Amino acid sequence: MSAWRLIEDDPEPGAGPATAAGGDRPPARAPRRRPGARRLVTVVALALLTLVGAGGLAAADDVAVALPERPEGCVRPDRTIKLYAVELPPDGTQVRLGYGLTPETASYPGPTMEMTEGECLAITLYNQVPAATLEKLRTDPTHPLGVSLHVHGVKYTQLSDGTTQSFSYVPPGQSRTYTWYAKKRDKEKGTPGTAGYWWYHDHVVGGPHGTQGLGAGLFGGLVVRRPGDPRPDRTYTTVFGDRQSINLRRGAAADTCDRDNPQPGPSCLVAKKGERVEFIVVGIGNDMHTFHVHGHSWADTRTGAVTGTDAQTDQVPTIDNKTLGPGDSFGVQIVAGDSVGPGHWMVHCHMQFHSDAGMYTMLHVLDENGNMPPGGEHDHSAAPAAAAPAPAGAATHQHN
Repeated sequence: MSAWRLIEDDPEPGAGPATAAGGDRPPARAPRRRPGARRLVTVVALALLTLVGAGGLAAADDVAVALPERPEGCVRPDRTIKLYAVELPPDGTQVRLGYGLTPETASYPGPTMEMTEGECLAITLYNQVPAATLEKLRTDPTHPLGVSLHVHGVKYTQLSDGTTQSFSYVPPGQSRTYTWYAKKRDKEKGTPGTAGYWWYHDHVVGGPHGTQGLGAGLFGGLVVRRPGDPRPDRTYTTVFGDRQSINLRRGAAADTCDRDNPQPGPSCLVAKKGERVEFIVVGIGNDMHTFHVHGHSWADTRTGAVTGTDAQTDQVPTIDNKTLGPGDSFGVQIVAGDSVGPGHWMVHCHMQFHSDAGMYTMLHVLDENGNMPPGGEHDHSAAPAAAAPAPAGAATHQHN
């Protein structure tokens, strides 16, 4: 879908030409405006944008608007990525959707995105979710059908916000390019930059906040690194949600590692002893949680690691449990089996009734030869893996 800009009204005589599409600055503006004319142009432009969002207007390239495509500092994308939103096999009665770098590899969580401060990334999202499925998920029959990509932590313009309010979503069968900019820190201005552990998600499916999209699986992790940051051997995204779930799974379903041939994935956390393992930890839904890993601890820093002088590192707390609220995200780096050896190390929420209900999985630390250690079988007396039914009167397809 083409970028859009709002038409300026009454440009000042002699003002320079508008910045070309994709430029960093909006066009030059006159110091005075006719309020009535400005409101009229805005209303007309928003009406046109509404038609485009609904797939009803094809001549998008012919409309000049004043919204920048890219944030300041992003002259052009350094990389481009294709991302697909698809429908996955249902989980019982629950609709499941996922993001993938190909339609065949879509999952929940979606692929981990990685950027370096100063980098600009263009992601073209292709909506392959059937319209009938999106219609089933929406809570208001007048809400438009589509999916989107909304990101935390990095910089983007309104055209990449991924909301219905900004008309930056993707109707069924269409595509749209979103631009993310991992801004560097600016010591002179005192701005912190964007290095950290973040996440991305849908903000449109079902309603204006994307609650049904999140509940169906449209989310994933993002890490923005700074040059010199420690690099992990493996990265896992763990999303703690409502109904005592980790990545929308719980109990035995949260850990599907094959003992003879464990393959890393959203429901198989595995590493060899001595490997550096990174977790992107995200909270969704409405509940508070904690993130706890047995046998391992980490520094309570941006990266989970400690660097610098002894005097500096002595001031950094070492922790093995951290509170996680809805929308929160942070990163953890540990060395698998450090001083504790191979084993099956529980990863869970330490709110007791949450873990009792199945909000736990395992980090399987293999020996140096890649062999699975003995033990580690699931306690199948715990809560069932399937999602509990929603409370009476609750909306369907919520986080589970």
